[in-house]
Amino acid sequence: MKLSRNIQRTGIIVLVAIIAVLLKYWDYVVNPWTRDGQVRAEVIQITPRVSGPIVALAIKDNQFVKAGDLLFEIDPRTFAVSLDQARAQYDKTGDSYLAQQKQVEAAEAQVNVSRASIQQAQSAIQEASSAIAKNEAEYLRQQELLPERATSQKAVESARANYEVVLEKRKGAEASLLQARAALAQSEADLAEVRASLGALGDANASLREARAKVEQAELNLEFTKVRAPVDGYVTNLNLRLGSQAVANQPALALVDVSSYWIDGFFRENTIEDMRAGDKAIITLMSYPDKPIQGYVDSLGWGIAQQDGSTGFELLPNVSPTFEWIRLAQRVPVRIHMAEVPEGVALRVGTSASVLVMTGTAKDSDVSAPPAPAPLR
Repeated sequence: MKLSRNIQRTGIIVLVAIIAVLLKYWDYVVNPWTRDGQVRAEVIQITPRVSGPIVALAIKDNQFVKAGDLLFEIDPRTFAVSLDQARAQYDKTGDSYLAQQKQVEAAEAQVNVSRASIQQAQSAIQEASSAIAKNEAEYLRQQELLPERATSQKAVESARANYEVVLEKRKGAEASLLQARAALAQSEADLAEVRASLGALGDANASLREARAKVEQAELNLEFTKVRAPVDGYVTNLNLRLGSQAVANQPALALVDVSSYWIDGFFRENTIEDMRAGDKAIITLMSYPDKPIQGYVDSLGWGIAQQDGSTGFELLPNVSPTFEWIRLAQRVPVRIHMAEVPEGVALRVGTSASVLVMTGTAKDSDVSAPPAPAPLR
């Protein structure tokens, strides 16, 4: 009888303990959770834009840096010389441009002179033509008066001489006009040539733009010798040394962006049916089992890699002939955003985490954190 009571008492205690455990971890019974989670962050590959030996190294491995802090410096001397050369070439191009511009101005002035000469020749021809008509009439009048002895032979000869003089003047003016037109054609051709040699004016000039672009590129290259942190983060995998060669467009070190941490939780495919973006989540890091982190579902993955189906012989898919009688659920990645990290918790990329998702809470304002299951050791 006494043994029976002890058994009953023990059974009650066990039952109460089971109920207490179920109540304590009920959220883990009715909601999807996984121990297969990892801390993730954006890892930025710091890549120099120019090549050269490293002359200054301002960081150590695993050091925290702020955006804009100097990480390392590449020998700037070669790039400083290139900048001086580019500036000298720009000055030379500017002087050449000014000289060509003066040539254009001189050619334009010569065109104006030729046009003025044409106008003068045309005016001279008009004046000579008027004088010819006048002197021709006088010469004819004197010839008519001579038989009547109303004038003298000398007067006739004088009128004839005046008439011939104005004829020669017109011939000279016509010759001047031809010369002025030829000079205008030549000066216009010269103007076109120097304008073509000069190109566009001001900032639109191709030679000036090219020279200016080379200066700007040289300035950038000199600036690129100082490699700075693009974001706040932790330096990792630092293998640089003073004197080692930095190669342009080749990653030199990694920087973990401290503003980009998230959790990747890998859930069984048969547990995500009711999971939605915005559902509350409780994250427990293996390194901090007593400090659960509040979060929410950011997004659910839409695909995972296939083990079968890759391209094989004759472009046919590879399919394994074996079949497992026990079918394991695939793991689907779920991205979890951490709302606030408790004080004293240091996040490290790749460390393990357990994740509980409270389904149906996407619109809830507050979900208290239940105790987390003990992490796997």
